[in-house]
Amino acid sequence: MIEELFESEQPLVEVNDLSVRFGAQTVLRNINLSIPRGQTVVLLGESGCGKTVLMKSTIGLVKPTSGSVFFDDENIHRLNDRRLSLLRLRFGFVFQNAALFDSMTIGQNVAFPLRQHGRFSTEQIREMVLSRLSEVGLPDSVIYKKPAELSGGMRKRVGLARALIMNPELIMYDEPTTGLDPIMSDVINELIIRTRRRNPVTSIVVTHDMNTAKKVADRIIMLMPAHRLNDNEPQMIFDGTVSEIESCRDRRVQQFINGEAGERLMELRASRV
Repeated sequence: MIEELFESEQPLVEVNDLSVRFGAQTVLRNINLSIPRGQTVVLLGESGCGKTVLMKSTIGLVKPTSGSVFFDDENIHRLNDRRLSLLRLRFGFVFQNAALFDSMTIGQNVAFPLRQHGRFSTEQIREMVLSRLSEVGLPDSVIYKKPAELSGGMRKRVGLARALIMNPELIMYDEPTTGLDPIMSDVINELIIRTRRRNPVTSIVVTHDMNTAKKVADRIIMLMPAHRLNDNEPQMIFDGTVSEIESCRDRRVQQFINGEAGERLMELRASRV
């Protein structure tokens, strides 16, 4: 699925020896990761393994305890607030629960980044909002509705439209199909693929959904919780393609992708003793 047209030798995101601790708890430990432009990377792993923390670290929302994160060759954790704010205009974020403003209409929600950071006329904003809503399969009439009037799947699509409104270079999806039925989940998956085809974007997708991972990923990375590893074990236990993860012989990987409790259930029981 990787389209060579969008990729270059210089990675868009570069993570070097990244570690994040909250108090005594280690969430990420010595993570090294390079993401080329145009690639769609899916982050897999059980709850608490650090997927979302890793994603937020790439845009400066979580500061590392040690290590560094570069975006387009800039160390984002060494930037001042003004420079970091400008850099974030190149990011789009699709939140797990859409994170729409309940008091605003859909049109106002999608237009929010434009009004905050752009210099556009009212008519230009309206045209851009309607264009993005059309891209995610929503009719013009939806701009007058409030988020509470929409289904969960429609709110997720509105969230995607808002993430796209500033033409970002990097889009992050946090559990994009959580809480959706199988049909609507596949609609979101198709929109992720379509977004990548229409726009030269790099994508990071955090998910537990193997259907999503297999459908949208150019590359899958699987993390283990740091507290379940020995000191010399890497936290990133898999990095490869969809076909490679299906044939991976690591029992931890196979248990996760096949949804088998197996040894994990035994570990949970032992921890209560």
